[in-house]
Amino acid sequence: MSQEVERVYTVNLGKVLLSPDNQRAKRAINMVKEFARHHMKTEQVKIEEDVSHLLWSRGIKHPPRKIRVRMTKTDDGYVLISKYEGEEPIGKEEKKVEPENVKPEPISEPEAKPESEAKPESEAKPESESKPESEAKPEAEP
Repeated sequence: MSQEVERVYTVNLGKVLLSPDNQRAKRAINMVKEFARHHMKTEQVKIEEDVSHLLWSRGIKHPPRKIRVRMTKTDDGYVLISKYEGEEPIGKEEKKVEPENVKPEPISEPEAKPESEAKPESEAKPESESKPESEAKPEAEP
C-alpha cells in the first residue's frame, strides 16, 4: 500500500524579519522545515537544492516574504520539500493582443442638443439694450 502524499503550500516567512539580519536566511530554512513537520506530521524533512537556492537568492539578509512549495511524504517516512512551479494565475495569461492591421474606428462626436432645449437667439437682447442709459458708463475719448 502506497502512503505517498503530495500537497502544495504557501509558507509565510514574514516572521524571519524579527530575527537579526545576519541570520535571516538560516532562520527561513528552519521555518520551512518546522512548517513541514507540523503540517505533514513527521520529523524527517529534506529540502531540495532549488528551495534552498530560492531562499538564499537575495542573500542572507533579505530572504523572500513567502514561498510556494510542494511537500511530498514518501514511503520511506520523510518529507521532501521541492519548489512548486505549477499553474500561473489566470489573470496574467489572458492578455489580449490586437492585430496591427485593424484600423481603430473613428470616434463619433456626441450629438448636438435639440434646438428646443437651447435658448432661441431672438430672445437674447443685445448688450446696449440690456443696460439702461443712466447706468451705462461714459466712454472716455482720448
